[in-house]
Amino acid sequence: VGSVGRVVFDNIVGGGFEGEIWPVNPKHAQVVGHRCYGRVADLPGVPDLAVIVTPPETVPDIVRELGEKGTRAAVVITAGLNHANGLRQAMLDAAKPSLMRIIGPNTVGLMVPPAKLNAGFAHMAARPGNIALISQSGAIATSLIDWAAENNVGFSRIISLGDMADVDVGDCLDMLAGDFHTRAIVMYLETIPNPRKFMSAARAAARLKPVIAIKPGRHEQAARAAATHTGALSGADRVVDAALRRAGVLRVD
Repeated sequence: VGSVGRVVFDNIVGGGFEGEIWPVNPKHAQVVGHRCYGRVADLPGVPDLAVIVTPPETVPDIVRELGEKGTRAAVVITAGLNHANGLRQAMLDAAKPSLMRIIGPNTVGLMVPPAKLNAGFAHMAARPGNIALISQSGAIATSLIDWAAENNVGFSRIISLGDMADVDVGDCLDMLAGDFHTRAIVMYLETIPNPRKFMSAARAAARLKPVIAIKPGRHEQAARAAATHTGALSGADRVVDAALRRAGVLRVD
């Protein structure tokens, strides 16, 4: 009780998700009325999505087991998987043989309100709507959920990208461009990794629906703050501005 894992599980159950929910924890036989499984191999079927909230050193093995089981995607909420301790690369290596995709690590989670899925630890669920939000900052994602609740705004998807070890903004734009629940895409960007992939994805998405970018870093203090938050500089703001304009993305100050 009180652990991040418990908060995430309560959010998934409390959100009213209508699919199967299978908790995995070797220490429990039951979690909030749901049968709990000791390990991934014991699950009665193949999970479409895994949400991982375990200590960092356990994540690569769990990812490998999920990949072998046939799971295609995982949200890794756990922080502390980085280049220095090798766990980030170990996680990616574990996912590679099965081509499993990873959102995170170090993410607030994923919300798909039309499917009643709240797979994260944001303090409140978002209402369904037709705006997709992609955020590189968990704090910005949760504050926008707050604002939206007060203003009766709903979402088709909310994706908190975290450290972007695998899935990045370009991947999300590709997916959302063809998502019929999504009428417009809003991005909060601190950095643009894989600029070439981002540009082609943004250009394709912006032809189909409005794509709006909120990008800090216009002023020196903001650029410094973005650098300390993500460990990567945002680049010269004029260059970013020109790139977004060229891709047909609307930038909001």
